[in-house]
Amino acid sequence: MIPVKGFEGAKVAVLGLGRSGLATARALREGGAEPICWDDNPRARDLAEAEGFACRDLHKQGAFDDIATLVTSPGIAHLYPAPNPVIRAAYEAGVPVDNDIGLFFASLPAQGWDVMDLPPKVVAITGSNGKSTTVALLHHILESVGRDSQMAGNIGRGVLDIDPPGNGGVVVLELSSYQTELARALTPDLAVLTNLSPDHLDRHAGLGGYFAAKRRLFAEGGPDRAIIGVDEDEGMFLAGQMSQGAVDDRVIRISTTRKLTGPGWQVFARKGFLSEYRKGRQVGSIDLRQMTGLPGAHNHQNACAAYAAARVLGLAPRVIEGALASYPGLPHRSQTVAEVAGVRYVNDSKATNLDSAIKALSAFKNIRWICGGLEKEGGINALAGQTGNVRKAYVIGREASGFAMQLDVEAEVCTTMETAVERAMQEAEDGDVVLLAPAAASFDQYDNFEQRGDDFIAEVRARLS
Repeated sequence: MIPVKGFEGAKVAVLGLGRSGLATARALREGGAEPICWDDNPRARDLAEAEGFACRDLHKQGAFDDIATLVTSPGIAHLYPAPNPVIRAAYEAGVPVDNDIGLFFASLPAQGWDVMDLPPKVVAITGSNGKSTTVALLHHILESVGRDSQMAGNIGRGVLDIDPPGNGGVVVLELSSYQTELARALTPDLAVLTNLSPDHLDRHAGLGGYFAAKRRLFAEGGPDRAIIGVDEDEGMFLAGQMSQGAVDDRVIRISTTRKLTGPGWQVFARKGFLSEYRKGRQVGSIDLRQMTGLPGAHNHQNACAAYAAARVLGLAPRVIEGALASYPGLPHRSQTVAEVAGVRYVNDSKATNLDSAIKALSAFKNIRWICGGLEKEGGINALAGQTGNVRKAYVIGREASGFAMQLDVEAEVCTTMETAVERAMQEAEDGDVVLLAPAAASFDQYDNFEQRGDDFIAEVRARLS
């Protein structure tokens, strides 16, 4: 646990009592504060009270009269499309609003760091797609060389729930735009932006607000070094803002669309080969093509980001290469479930937006594509022309018929995962890939994308057993 500093003897309100909320309350109490908790769900309040936390209805008049700060969970809207009523009440009362990420950065530095041989480092990774894989991949690389590493944030444990890092320890954080937008302290040693594509636009009032939320990690965080994907205009803009010139190697540019040149520090992947250049000279190269845990250009981008971070942390290229080769992949992200009779079954249920689905479709050939679900804002028009590797689509979801009509490939309306998997397996031939890459949210049929992916896995395995 990371005890929260700066609120000794003060009352701090905690809104939202899920995983991060309860961890925040515990860390506040450990640091000497008095947490005052609230969640609209009575069951969540019961769990908090069972741990000895006081609960107070923060909707009531005067609820913030004695509150020093409000700490909110990331899923609760704090600005757009409208502030949650409790957060609005805090604003009106002049009470600062923060989240667990802000408390983490304000509380992490500990006594004794100055005498460590290698003080701990924090790597914060954000972006539209690839965050989780990049975090897990860097964590895997560090563990493979015996380096103390912890994953936290949107993956692994809550940031305040981790163990205080020791000598040479690395904390690898996955941070969403919800978290970076609100955190009052953002001070990573190394910040990473994988890429940017439209997502969560309702929470940020458009793409500009979404990018501004991501940008805070760099512009306000002041990292010692920044790794920035420059395949989108926003990434190029951010890299230019962070850099003092072409030779400034505090900014490492990464790409999977072109060779990067110049006197600075670049890492890029082309045709399955990762290359590192510094001062105009190649200093590292890795063949990614046979690494089954990292299929496709989108995973090669993740490999570039993790490789660059590992290099900043002092690891040699050959050491990193060995770790990349042994990376097993994350569940629900280009996860190979089985390979039988020449047919590969891949679960990419995390491909909930069009950009991630397009990347998944470009990673494989001869695809039997299971797709569909709750369409996100803007529809699925961007999929047009991106389905050249698809032999046939098998569409699930409550609105499967409407989804199928918008596709530019042969599509069969299946509605359920059971039917989609059965039909895809019946028609799959040697060399085909049965791929779940929904290009839509899961909430019309499932609680989350993990449950959807688990259903796909269960249906596949039941028919292969």
